[in-house]
Order: sequence, then structure tokens, then C-alpha cells
Amino acid sequence: MRTDGKVLGVHVGRPALRDPAWLRSILIGLALGFLALFVVLPLVTVFAQALRHGLIAYFDALAEPDAVSAIHLTLLVAGIAVPINLVFGVTAAWAISKFEFTGKSLLITLIDLPFSVSPVISGMVYVLLFGLHGWFGPWLREHDLQVVFALPGLVLATMFVTFPFVARELIPLMQEQGIEEEEAAVSLGASGWQIFWRVTLPNIRWGLLYGTLLCNARAMGEFGAVSVVSGHIRGLTNTMPLHVEILYNEYNFVGAFAVASLLALLALVTLVAKSMVEWKWGDSLGHSRY
Repeated sequence: MRTDGKVLGVHVGRPALRDPAWLRSILIGLALGFLALFVVLPLVTVFAQALRHGLIAYFDALAEPDAVSAIHLTLLVAGIAVPINLVFGVTAAWAISKFEFTGKSLLITLIDLPFSVSPVISGMVYVLLFGLHGWFGPWLREHDLQVVFALPGLVLATMFVTFPFVARELIPLMQEQGIEEEEAAVSLGASGWQIFWRVTLPNIRWGLLYGTLLCNARAMGEFGAVSVVSGHIRGLTNTMPLHVEILYNEYNFVGAFAVASLLALLALVTLVAKSMVEWKWGDSLGHSRY
């Protein structure tokens, strides 16, 4: 190795490769153009169509009983599914990252299953299981219980498509942190709950918040699985995405885009919250991209 500031013909302290300015400009322009065409333009179109007939028509569309029911149902389903997935994600991440047990690889594979299975297929599975002519249909009918075409089916379908998000955000984070701090707490006589609340949870709080935001965003915007199990009953089982589809098919464009704009606003709020978490947490989020 040479000691005069050069190593194999490359000057130390200077970049080995430097892209020309015209190439950087083209790449940046392509990226910005892609974002403008596929992200900014659709958002602008949604809000422009929603407000085409003025604010009064916009708020009237949101105040319509079926729209209010869809908004309430969407928030209710997300409010049930997200906390359950939060508990599951923390539990699964704790077990996978802190312990060795038979079936660990299988559990990780099952957690990733919703990423590879179509949401429509998952909805059909719930219909086959809990529908009127499904495996558990006769028993449910005898006990006057309804899962499909009711709130329980919507929650189950939403839980399936969203349960990987919290776990998949926490597993690599907790594996990277190791078990040294927990072992130190055990040696000092801490109980399991004390270890979780005072050691583990503070270390994963930002990752947990990040995964919860992603889970909630997917829960409110889910269409495929929920569409299959909902039955499209207006005012009863239609969530916001389903209500948008119905209004659009009926050529009620102002109403459809008004509800769609509300979904877009929720997505933008989630994006801002996600950016704040990334800023707070820093570059430590980079390990868990999937």
C-alpha cells in the first residue's frame, strides 16, 4: 500500500466516482417527475374534485348518514384491530428476539404470510370458515352469532392484513438490542413486568409507535379483504373505502371524492407523524425496512 496519499490510483480524501452534473440533474428530475405524476397529482385531483361544488356540498357529503356510518365503522374497526395487533406484535417480537424455541422459524414465516397472500383470498377464507354455509356456519347460526357481513368479520379481515406491521418493525430492533439489559435486570431481582416496562419498552417505544402508525394506516385504507366479508350493506358494514367505491359507481363523484379526501387527509396525518417519528428516532429505523 502506498503512503503518499494514493491507494491503487485513487486519491485519499476524494470520491472515487463523481457523477456528472447533467446525470444527477436527470436522475433528480425523473424522481421528482415520478412523485409529481403518481403522488402529488392524484392527491390534488382528489381534493379538487371533492371541492368542485364548494365547501357546503363537500361537508354535506361528509354529513350524509351513510358517510357518517362508514367513517364511524372505519375508526371502530381500526380502533379494535390495531391495539390487538400491537399486543400481538410486541409479544411475538419479544418471544422471537429474546428466546429460542421449537417452531421459531415457522412463527416468523407465518408473520410474513399476509405480505404474500392476496387480501381478497384472506377474505374468502373467512367466508368459508364463518359464512352461512362455512365450517362454523351452522354452529354460529344455532347460537345466533354472526361473523361474516358484520363487525367481527371486518375486524378479523383487518387484523389479518395488518398484523405483520408491528411485529416486523420490532423484531429486528429487539434482535439488534440483544438481551444484555434484560439479563442485568434479572440479576438485580426485577420481575418480568418490571423488565418489560422499565427496560424493554423504553428501548422500543419509537419502533413500536412507528409500527403502530403503519398498522393503523393500512387498517383504515384496507379494501380487498374487507370488501369480501362486508356484504356491502350501506350504513352497516361499509367502511370508508367501500363507501367511496359505491358512491363512485353511482356517479356521485362529489360524495366519493369527499370521503376519499378524508382518507387522504388521514394518510397525510399518518405521513407527518411517521416523519416526526423518523426524525426523533433517527437513522436507527434504517435496519427494519422490508
